[in-house]
Amino acid sequence: MSGTSLDGVDAALLRTDGETIFEFGASAYRAYSDAERAVLREALGLWPEDDLGAAPKVCFEAHRAVLAEFDAAEVIGFHGQTLAHDPAGRGTHQMGDGAALAEALGKPVVWDFRSADVALGGQGAPLAPFFHFACAKWIGAREPVAFLNLGGVGNLTWVDPSKAKPQDDGALLAFDTGPANAPINDLVAERLGLDCDRDGALARKGRVEEGALELFLEESYFRKMPPKSLDRDDFSLMLDLVRELSDADAAATMTAMAATAVMQGMEHCPVPLSRVLVTGGGRHNPVMMQMLSAGLDCPVEPVEAVGLDGDMLEAQAFAFLAVRVLRGLPTSAPNTTGVAAPVGGGQISRPE
Repeated sequence: MSGTSLDGVDAALLRTDGETIFEFGASAYRAYSDAERAVLREALGLWPEDDLGAAPKVCFEAHRAVLAEFDAAEVIGFHGQTLAHDPAGRGTHQMGDGAALAEALGKPVVWDFRSADVALGGQGAPLAPFFHFACAKWIGAREPVAFLNLGGVGNLTWVDPSKAKPQDDGALLAFDTGPANAPINDLVAERLGLDCDRDGALARKGRVEEGALELFLEESYFRKMPPKSLDRDDFSLMLDLVRELSDADAAATMTAMAATAVMQGMEHCPVPLSRVLVTGGGRHNPVMMQMLSAGLDCPVEPVEAVGLDGDMLEAQAFAFLAVRVLRGLPTSAPNTTGVAAPVGGGQISRPE
């Protein structure tokens, strides 16, 4: 998995039949260099027919390097690098050639997970909820629980673990809550040349500008009913709202925007939650986590509290989904992406 935060590639081994998690295996991370990150950033917003420059090579080489460490893998789930997402218009674009990766690694590769969902009227995102359902079963959850992924964009999965299958009515509700780390990363990159506000150090020194926060919450996205999804740069106005603020105040305000977007999203949950389990880079930001804990009516904890790996959950999700595709099982459903009926996405490429 290479997410919209553009930090690097996560890879993780999972033993599963696509329904039950049997065992979590080894994991690895391959960071993008500053130069590689700059190349990928230049390609954001572009579509397959556009000139992508050196971005496809950067994506391919980074994935090949980290996946070469996994000799034991029988199949690889390759998400690709999301460059653009417009499900109601041009579709969705995850850059990456799964067929070339299959040849390079000598293993079957499942890829292009989102296109079938979008073609059938779905948002194509989020796609991790079916894996979150399996995770809820694995941790032995008895009451509704939410998985909150704070990556470049925030997304929430509400899970009822009493249901038998993820595609069952009432088993899942999933949607993007709003921007998360991406605009904060863009802010500190633009102003300070940093890749992120590590440990919320900058936000901790600042003050939240309530006027900017109120303007942010006027965005029409928050009035849409889920399922719904976002492109990484759909909330680029956030940078304009904090343009006149100091670095610390801007970081604090944008962190509050991300946390408040989650709080707004919680209003859509069918029944109250027993806990919110946070994955993705945002869980490492103490300021973000404190804001969420103060604003929500249930415990907010990193997924490590239940024995999961928040750095690798997305990578594990696409390993899980790859097996579902091989078995012909659905990977999304009406309550996760808004697709008309449960659908299985993904192409399968095998080495010749």
